[in-house]
Amino acid sequence: VRIVESGGGLVQPGGSLTLSCVGSGFTFSAYGMRWYRQAPGKEREFVASSADGDADYADSVKGRFTISRDNDKNTVYLQMNNLRLDDTAVYYCLFPGGVRLGAVWGQGTQVTVSS
Repeated sequence: VRIVESGGGLVQPGGSLTLSCVGSGFTFSAYGMRWYRQAPGKEREFVASSADGDADYADSVKGRFTISRDNDKNTVYLQMNNLRLDDTAVYYCLFPGGVRLGAVWGQGTQVTVSS
């Protein structure tokens, strides 16, 4: 299993970014996928998940972030709008695994919100 994120960068407050996460080595459509983030000096925290057609979000990003997926491309996206300074973090994609496969994290992609 391999998980690779991309799309991070520097953006001004109020701006937008879309992160991508490509999974390989497993049947992508059969598994939920999750986004987490870790800000400097803080613990890694849940951001969003996509599973069985349902999406879930942390309260801090509801209404601003949207998770979506393209199973044909083995990709899950995180559309981030109205970014705030406190959204600055390394964003990680998680394949949560299952009965036969263990969980795998991506390497992370840096998102910096700064004026």
